Amino acid sequence: MVPFAGWEMPVSYKSIISEHNAVRARAGIFDVGHMGLIKIVGDGAATLIQKTATNDLSKLSLNHCQYSVLCNESGGTIDDLLIYKLPMYYLIVCNASNTEKVLPYLKKQAKEIEHADVSLYENYCMLSVQGPRSEDIVSQALNVPLAGLRRNQLLWWRDIIISKTGYTGEDGYELMVAKKEVAKIWEALIAAGAQPCGLGARDTLRLEAGFPLYGHEYDEETSPIEVGYGWAVKFDKGDFIGKAALLKQKKEGPKKKLVGLEIDGRLIARSDDSVFDKELKLIGKVTSGTFSPTLKKPIALAYVAAKEAILGNQLNIEIRGKKVAAKVVAKSFYKR
Repeated sequence: MVPFAGWEMPVSYKSIISEHNAVRARAGIFDVGHMGLIKIVGDGAATLIQKTATNDLSKLSLNHCQYSVLCNESGGTIDDLLIYKLPMYYLIVCNASNTEKVLPYLKKQAKEIEHADVSLYENYCMLSVQGPRSEDIVSQALNVPLAGLRRNQLLWWRDIIISKTGYTGEDGYELMVAKKEVAKIWEALIAAGAQPCGLGARDTLRLEAGFPLYGHEYDEETSPIEVGYGWAVKFDKGDFIGKAALLKQKKEGPKKKLVGLEIDGRLIARSDDSVFDKELKLIGKVTSGTFSPTLKKPIALAYVAAKEAILGNQLNIEIRGKKVAAKVVAKSFYKR
């Protein structure tokens, strides 16, 4: 157990490797009750979200969710989120480390919009079941039909919100469960075959899938365009916070880009390790690195100068004082 964003969280239950492999081969269950759940209600709710988030809420269907980003005026990222459109309100899932800044930020913006009320969704928390057997396990544990549920779609089932979403590169489901019921649901999902997994496996899985993590790939100095998530920025939807800066960056091209790196040998790159070009000129830094249990090799995500972000480009990373060869590859190291 370790402190994490104000919570006590498990790094692992058995081992990071066994939990990682369980998700890739069968299914794992994650306690993600630390994620921030924010409810926005009222006739002005959609206006508030359109003003603050980069994606186009008007394209979001009922009982679906979309990925979006909250940006500051300079285009930097306040947080990346999932936005759910429910029958009576919108629900935002934000990163645990950012709940204490996202909530007051949205409340401040809501003061300029009539009939938009922002509050914590306090009585619920989240579980995540991920892996090829996740549908069978959730269906069996909750006696719920899931066969027709598509990615980013959700359903209500006996006071549980079940969405086909995840952060591992596998098919999976995230469940918003009443806090008073969550221990019972957790036990039922484990009894049906889900292996408990901690933060360690969650990180190696998301890194293999090339998913960004706030505080590593995202921060208030980094835009979604630089991360490679420009598809979640809809410039034709009208004005929103950060639009002018993001539009300028899109037209001029970002100065840095996030890339995947495959590393020669066995040394593992860590956050802030320096990245050099072939002539050993400093061109960037590592944001996340690990040994990939699936690919059996070290991998990393890194920001490099945009002109160096070319697939196949040979670079070098300084790891523990040693220059180690690395190759630029697609950020999604693993795809099911």
